[in-house]
Amino acid sequence: MTAIERLWVDLELPVKDALHYADGHSYAVALDAAAPKGFTVLAPFDLHELLEGDPSWVSSVDGLAAVDLGERGLLWGGEGSHGSEGFIARLTVDRALMWAMFFMESNPFDRIRLSGNVAAFSSTAGCGIAVDIDDPRTPISGP
Repeated sequence: MTAIERLWVDLELPVKDALHYADGHSYAVALDAAAPKGFTVLAPFDLHELLEGDPSWVSSVDGLAAVDLGERGLLWGGEGSHGSEGFIARLTVDRALMWAMFFMESNPFDRIRLSGNVAAFSSTAGCGIAVDIDDPRTPISGP
């Protein structure tokens, strides 16, 4: 089990603007309203190493919006432990993590709109994130 999968069992994500895949790959991300997806993917990093430095640097997450994808799983968006935090995620049918993104300053994501393979997540502060649900790093034309 990867570090992110262990955290997800307790519905926790690292307090870092990041994209995490269940296979253990993690990437720093930055909110970017000018980017077509509303964020930019930055450099990969070692989550295990980050957590070794401070294992308590995690936030509990709670869902506020969901889209059932049937046999393809679930899209979920919501909030972290602090008011400014938000997360988006794709889960399997069994609610295991496929990928998740956490943002420290997005505010909670409370709306999801799905069009084909592109999901647009909106936060309570009007922050918009659009992703290809199969791989959030895949370029899209916009939210």
